[in-house]
Amino acid sequence: MGVDAEQRQLVMALEIVRVPVLSDNYAWLIHDGDAGETVAVDPGEAGPVLAAAAAHGWTVGQVWTTHWHPDHTGGNAEMQAAGARITGPAAEAAKIPTLDATVAEGDEVRIGAHVATVMTVPGHTAGHIAFHLAEDRAIFTGDTLFAMGCGRLFEGDAADMFANMQRYAALPDDTMVYCGHEYTQSNGRYALVAEPDNAAIVTRMAEVDAARARGEATVPTSIGLERATNPFLRASSAAQLGDHRRAKDSFRG
Repeated sequence: MGVDAEQRQLVMALEIVRVPVLSDNYAWLIHDGDAGETVAVDPGEAGPVLAAAAAHGWTVGQVWTTHWHPDHTGGNAEMQAAGARITGPAAEAAKIPTLDATVAEGDEVRIGAHVATVMTVPGHTAGHIAFHLAEDRAIFTGDTLFAMGCGRLFEGDAADMFANMQRYAALPDDTMVYCGHEYTQSNGRYALVAEPDNAAIVTRMAEVDAARARGEATVPTSIGLERATNPFLRASSAAQLGDHRRAKDSFRG
């Protein structure tokens, strides 16, 4: 047991790089320097992701896909042609023809010695998954959990998303959340209306507005920050989350 713990301490921390793609998407590069391995998460287009990897001297050997939407899978074929193995949700295999491997709840994928456990988190799409690197305190949530928001309910309902939020909220506060879009400013404007007495949201939005004015990204976020400021993660019931989602869908603030 002690030897295993010592070995884990010697594993180099992952390097995670944000790659803007399309209009407001983020793909992510995960690099394990010990193993010399690189994973791309949700490359909506391949060019910027391959260029970012090349700029670091990395070669992408895997793609992890959270769900079938084209703005998350659009670069898969080109990444595959460049040598990457594509892994994604088994429940959406029919909609993601590029998949080399499929995974579902509880399965594991690896980058070097680092292990990501698959979480099935439906609602945005029926088979949406997240990749949770528990020991690295990192989770890739696609279009389920956003900074101060959650994904639209295209193929599921509020009960699905509430269950997802409960699972996310149970993670350690220092878990970093790598989501699929730069939606924080618009999500925060709704959060101010949903929880007008939440001083943490007011403080956070001042920081978000300043960052966006400088042209800076606002993610990754953390579970602790979302627990304090995200009305969807803070919802006390599926009904309350559903009310928030319907209000946000028509919100023009």
